[in-house]
Amino acid sequence: MEIALDLANNAANTSIVFRSPVHIVSREMVNMGLVMLKYLPLGMVDWLMVLLSKIVYGDLSKYGIERAKQGPFFIKVAYGKYPIIDVGTYHKIKSGQIQVLPEVESVRGNEVVFKNGNKHCYEAIIFCTGFKRSTNKWLKGDDYLLKEDGIANNWKGKNGLYCIGLSRRGFYGANADALNTTNHINSLL
Repeated sequence: MEIALDLANNAANTSIVFRSPVHIVSREMVNMGLVMLKYLPLGMVDWLMVLLSKIVYGDLSKYGIERAKQGPFFIKVAYGKYPIIDVGTYHKIKSGQIQVLPEVESVRGNEVVFKNGNKHCYEAIIFCTGFKRSTNKWLKGDDYLLKEDGIANNWKGKNGLYCIGLSRRGFYGANADALNTTNHINSLL
């Protein structure tokens, strides 16, 4: 969501896809939840976080976002998946500056086909695959860039593709991939 926000803040026509249900919370909500977890059971804290999220963000489904059924802290403990900490993206979605689109069916060059059958062409496509790598599903045949399990072989693939953070080298590796990509793009300008 932060990448979409940065793009929208810099006048890019931006859209985003959520592959699974999520929780959207503010930093203050997370901090409050972490303090409450010292004194209250996880289920109660999750219930309060979801209630606060509904009060602050309203009905997310109006914008194409499905709220997760299990609580945000439960999901973090059980699956290692953090809730989305909103730093301004929700406002851009609500105002229509960032469009939420349905799940991706396939990618063919710069054309994305969505599960609802709609197609859109993009100048740039950024895969932020989160905790479950699925990039290799969409980039079949680029064995130079990705292994079969979605782990990166290289930071730079064929046909203008770049891969940041999929090399299992942690933040250091993601930083190195980002610097290599940035330097390469700058050399082309």
